[in-house]
Amino acid sequence: MADPSFFRSGAPANPPARTEAEPIRMRTLVLLRWFSIAGQLAAVIVARAMGIGFAVEPVLVLIAAAIAMNLWQVLWPPPRTSARLAVVQLFFDVVQISALMALTGGLANPFALLVLAPVTVAATSLDARETVALGTATMALVSAASLFALPLHDVDGRELVLAPTLALGHWTALMIGVVFFAGYAHRVTVELQATSNALFATQMALAREQRLQHLGGVVAAAAHEMGTPLATIKLVAAELADELADRPDLQADAMALRDSAVRCAQILRSMGRAGKDDLHLRTAPLRAMLEDAAEPHAGRGPVVEIRANGPAVQRDPAIIHALRNLIQNAVDFAASRVVIESQIGNGWLCVTIRDDGPGYSPAVLARIGDPYPTGRRGGPPQRKGYDGMGLGLFIAKTLLERSGARLDFANGGPGAIVTVRWPLDRIAADARAPLGDNPTLLP
Repeated sequence: MADPSFFRSGAPANPPARTEAEPIRMRTLVLLRWFSIAGQLAAVIVARAMGIGFAVEPVLVLIAAAIAMNLWQVLWPPPRTSARLAVVQLFFDVVQISALMALTGGLANPFALLVLAPVTVAATSLDARETVALGTATMALVSAASLFALPLHDVDGRELVLAPTLALGHWTALMIGVVFFAGYAHRVTVELQATSNALFATQMALAREQRLQHLGGVVAAAAHEMGTPLATIKLVAAELADELADRPDLQADAMALRDSAVRCAQILRSMGRAGKDDLHLRTAPLRAMLEDAAEPHAGRGPVVEIRANGPAVQRDPAIIHALRNLIQNAVDFAASRVVIESQIGNGWLCVTIRDDGPGYSPAVLARIGDPYPTGRRGGPPQRKGYDGMGLGLFIAKTLLERSGARLDFANGGPGAIVTVRWPLDRIAADARAPLGDNPTLLP
């Protein structure tokens, strides 16, 4: 979970609502069904070539029904695919495949496992309730097809049947397959959506902060560019006031105009100073940036000690937010102290964050940076004010790697150690460089 203190700068804690996407495009369902139809026709042709006997006409009728469904979807496509329409389409596929299975030997048909495809597609695109409903229907239809299946016959007319124990094993495997594939696919999809939403919220907040910083440059430029015309207005108004000494009413208007120009100049001068300060915030000493990242967690219990001295670096809001997440994780599990150190050498800038907590378990180290790593083994209870990391380490790792950094997670010292290394030319900034030309405000 992203650090709530980051959003107090004015960016919304929740991203703006996005238009709900279709659960799955009808074009995708139609394409998958065409592949299924091609496979079914190929299986019929091969089976007949091998001399295997089955009810050919009913099988072809079922394949023709699938072709008709696809043609209907192509010729009269719906304007938008709803979840209910997707369920109907997938249920049709389950019924069609189960009926084919019943006409071609039931569990003795080696292609019976294809009945798992519709429920797997549902698990990746629909919610849990609809997936469970379709999975239950699949299990019921497969069971019915197994009980009332028409047997296959070989070239000599002998029935091709499975031994009861083997048939029970195939049926059990299909039931387990429905549950496993649907559950696994749904879980993966939910995690990917949560990851996408968290990254979207973080990117929105970072983009807003960057826009506010760029606004400072525009304000400074506006103050500079408008200074001369305001001075001209002030001068002309003063001269008019002198010339209109014999017209008190007009002289008062000229004096009011001069006073307003003076006030505008004062306001712009103040805004210009603030804007220049914002421009300078694009770079900062390394220690100042680390203090900014650690500040929200300074009073949460463990002592946060910064032993960092380094060059001026690029003050990127994404880097600060990522470091803040790493420091939050260290504070959450530290016993009494978190130490932040820096080192420069061989063209690299290295920042190390270490705590005196229980460290990472081997299982966590293997999955560190994944969207949903488990917590540290033996960690202390969550402290007051802890909002949970959730995707915090994943987001921090993603943002820092985008800035050119490399991350290493380890144990020792005691507790956990996170090392962030940047190529010096990617992170260092020249604090003495000029601000550059003011942007042109008028075409």
